[in-house]
Amino acid sequence: MRIRPRRPAAVRPLRRIVSAGVALVLVLPAYGCRRELTPPGAPTPWPATQARHWQWQWQLDGPLDPTVDADVFLLDPVATTAAQTADLRTRDRRLICQVPVGSVRSTDPDASRVPAAVQGAAGPRPGSRWLDVRAWDALEPVLADRFRLCRGKGFGAVALADADGYAHRSGFPLGFDDQLLFNRRLAQLARALELSPGLVNDVPQLAALAPDFDFVVNEECVRLDQCAKLLPFVDAGKPVFHVEYTGSTDDFCVTTVGYGFASIRKERALDAWREPCALP
Repeated sequence: MRIRPRRPAAVRPLRRIVSAGVALVLVLPAYGCRRELTPPGAPTPWPATQARHWQWQWQLDGPLDPTVDADVFLLDPVATTAAQTADLRTRDRRLICQVPVGSVRSTDPDASRVPAAVQGAAGPRPGSRWLDVRAWDALEPVLADRFRLCRGKGFGAVALADADGYAHRSGFPLGFDDQLLFNRRLAQLARALELSPGLVNDVPQLAALAPDFDFVVNEECVRLDQCAKLLPFVDAGKPVFHVEYTGSTDDFCVTTVGYGFASIRKERALDAWREPCALP
């Protein structure tokens, strides 16, 4: 099934597409009596004065728990309904959708839109393949529709996942600069669609990309000894949403909160459970 762009003046209800990952699709009207929920009027703001004081939640699996004591929710835009995002927005929560931008799975509803020539070696998600990020003309329409799905569901920000194919055996001769150009183009695309752009991991490029992105999501910088590389975002007054999957918050929070990160402990399944670090 193809992803179709959302028409501003039309009511286009959304049907959930069950997927093991973040398979994205806008579908034909199926529930004519469902009212259209208005998305936020502007990209999510991240005041620099608040950068060290966010509490956040990252949930991609299991029933959504909207009562979690967090300011920011990073969610799967397919599994999350427009009604759920509307409820969270009434609670003054900031909402980020996670979109895979550098990989595609054969089971993704929009997979048929991605030419075989730009699909490479096995990717980071089960059954996925890395994409040739140099093929912007082929990928931009697909990714724009993935972003539009986020916007239509009521998200105000997007976190770009799998945006580091150059650092893996992608099947293409991708260089550092190829990835930089692709990621910057995606940041511009997100802003054009009224979404605040953020980056998931891609640690080696964070210093170069700090001017282009509004926030960063990082996995395990303590375990991997990479936390200092996230400081360009902190220095710019931009949020660093950080998670560790092992160790005790009694141990790593001292380091990460000291750096100015919003840190939590999660299970790798990324269900509702979380253990946050205390704010300074």
